[in-house]
Amino acid sequence: MTFNNPSLDPECLPALEHAPLTPVSRRLAPCQALLRLIHWAFIVTVAWLFPVQHELQAQWQPWLAAGVAGLGVVVIVLGWLETRRRGYGLREHDLIYRRGLLVRRIQVLPLVRLQHVETLSNPVERAFGLVRLACFTAGGRGADLLLEGLSAERAEAVKQHLLMCLAATPEATSPESDRP
Repeated sequence: MTFNNPSLDPECLPALEHAPLTPVSRRLAPCQALLRLIHWAFIVTVAWLFPVQHELQAQWQPWLAAGVAGLGVVVIVLGWLETRRRGYGLREHDLIYRRGLLVRRIQVLPLVRLQHVETLSNPVERAFGLVRLACFTAGGRGADLLLEGLSAERAEAVKQHLLMCLAATPEATSPESDRP
């Protein structure tokens, strides 16, 4: 057996930025906005009702609650815009997930490293008909790629495709098969 590792020309590699991506469900934006609204409503309530000992601090408490509420609105709006820009791509050898508004994050998961796939959804996501797809690789503590914003039907189709890719991994490429 001879080892061969030829050099690749970086100019000939496919550009990841030009990979066609499918947008996630449009229902993800209102779902995420509702989840953030619940979160920030709790924080504003705590800021409004927190007992204050000094009179001077009590005068500023409504302004503090209003400032926290304003910050919550900004976070909800930015979250809405961010979820509208998310996309994923399923290619022959990898799964791509793009997210982010100000800081763009692109995750690429090679399918040869994939070991386990599961679907997740909380009650709010189920009310919107959405599912998260968690993809795990060897050695990780949690999901290496969490694809959010898929409809239940689309998540199941992607999951089945990934599971078929797992099942189609040839045994001939495993290190044990190279032994005499």
